[in-house]
Amino acid sequence: MGSSLQGKRRSPSSLEAGGIVGVCALLFCWAGSVSAQTLPDSPIVLADRNLTISGSVAASFGSEDLGFFNYTEYERSVLRTVRLELTAALTAGRHVTVLGALRSDNGERPIPHAFYVRLRPWAERPFDIQVGRVPQTFGSYSRRTYAVDNPLIGYPLGYQYLTSLRADAVPRNADELVGMRGRGWLSSFSVGEPTPMAGVPLVSAFRWDTGVQVHAGGPAIDGTISVTTGTPARPLVRDDNGRPQVAGRLEVRPVFGLVLGASASRGPFVGAAAARAATGGETAGAFTQTAWGVDAEYARGHYLMRLETIVSRWTLPLVGEPRLRLPLTATAVSVEGRYKVAPGVYAAARLDRLGFSHVTGSAGRASWDAPVTRVEVGGGYSLQRNLLLKLAYQHNVRDGGRVRRQSLGAAQLVFWF
Repeated sequence: MGSSLQGKRRSPSSLEAGGIVGVCALLFCWAGSVSAQTLPDSPIVLADRNLTISGSVAASFGSEDLGFFNYTEYERSVLRTVRLELTAALTAGRHVTVLGALRSDNGERPIPHAFYVRLRPWAERPFDIQVGRVPQTFGSYSRRTYAVDNPLIGYPLGYQYLTSLRADAVPRNADELVGMRGRGWLSSFSVGEPTPMAGVPLVSAFRWDTGVQVHAGGPAIDGTISVTTGTPARPLVRDDNGRPQVAGRLEVRPVFGLVLGASASRGPFVGAAAARAATGGETAGAFTQTAWGVDAEYARGHYLMRLETIVSRWTLPLVGEPRLRLPLTATAVSVEGRYKVAPGVYAAARLDRLGFSHVTGSAGRASWDAPVTRVEVGGGYSLQRNLLLKLAYQHNVRDGGRVRRQSLGAAQLVFWF
């Protein structure tokens, strides 16, 4: 798990940025000087084909993000990250598979991103039960967060942008919440944990949850339901509020190339310690995150189009005047498209909007966080089948915060096997 912030957030050092540039340059030169068959292009298979190991490297370097528009709960910008990931699947007979993943960002100590057991009671039927640290049930983009599946370099706002809300600290009143508008990268409230830390996105694209997940499907329809310890905004390894989250997702494929999806979840958001500090003893299970989502994907020929909308509502403890108007609501809309220009070459674009409900404080009525709009355009070129170079340009506009408008450029090399 990412370490907590202490004081001011650390910007990428020149050494860190130089390391990212170096990796990008090294991979680019390597790809340009060897044949298309030099780099490994398939997973490693061992133990009589029962153990499969795969991996990826995604090296990104972009403009310095002074507005923290692309920062994540792991305290770094997705535009300046070198991510190494190693995944393994061990098959133990026809009915049991053990899966795990290790991840390292910018040379830091690897962390266990995923570890779960997949049980298939009927080997010939599309039904499985997953137990452990499992993928997010909620949402469409949460299923394609690997760099190779993202046509651009940035992430949709609903899955990455940090709101000011925290589970370990809550605002004393509406004025304190509004005072943190646009400050999700380093948020602080007076009730609960006093140390300034990062807030949460609507749905985390970088952490998996812990619990039980059941999936069943067929050619035209499939569904997933899970009971886990966290919420979409705050996946957990260990429960800290005494009650689980329940989440579900349904996908239908009415015609070839078209996928329609719907997701829903509800679970406690505020940690037990913060709930006690705010109420003097009321159970943390009363302070929830409830989320709904709808999405669509259509692919035909050279085109791929995606649309996703997420609505998230948080219920927080009411501490002092002026009182918060609950629930606090955030709505994210993302429209994304990709077009294959030529073999191995594509162009892509994404439009994002993240908006927030209003509260009334001493200074009047305002949205509880600063609305954000993002436009990102770019493209990719396959240097070989499993080595992809991406370029992107991103423009961000925010109604609040220290930096309200920022344009950023980035490059990324992705290698996988």
